[in-house]
Amino acid sequence: MKAKAKTRLNVLRFIKKLLIENETAKKPIAEDDIVISYAKKTRDSIAMYPEGSDQILEIEAELKVLEEFLPKQLSEEEVIKMISDIKSELDSPNMGAVMKVLSPKIKGQFDGKKASQLVQSALTN
Repeated sequence: MKAKAKTRLNVLRFIKKLLIENETAKKPIAEDDIVISYAKKTRDSIAMYPEGSDQILEIEAELKVLEEFLPKQLSEEEVIKMISDIKSELDSPNMGAVMKVLSPKIKGQFDGKKASQLVQSALTN
């Protein structure tokens, strides 16, 4: 508050609200999952605004604050290596089997849609 960082303050207040709501929920989920979910929704909301608008700049500033609380992001090369390792472990690798093993490993660290595309291309090669 003293630093006058309104965006940071708003993001932290919203995360705090989500965590309090989670504590009182019937089925609480992991705190990491709450932040990951909020970050994903924020990233998805960028597509709703025209390019170069003030809202997009504001959302990107929020994402920068959120990145401090997210797990370290994986590179595309690391995910490709994980996919090849999973493929070699499975008897008959298919999309569903590979994604079933891969998804929990990359949750919050890599985009699921992009991972799905990487798995698909790895299975066709």
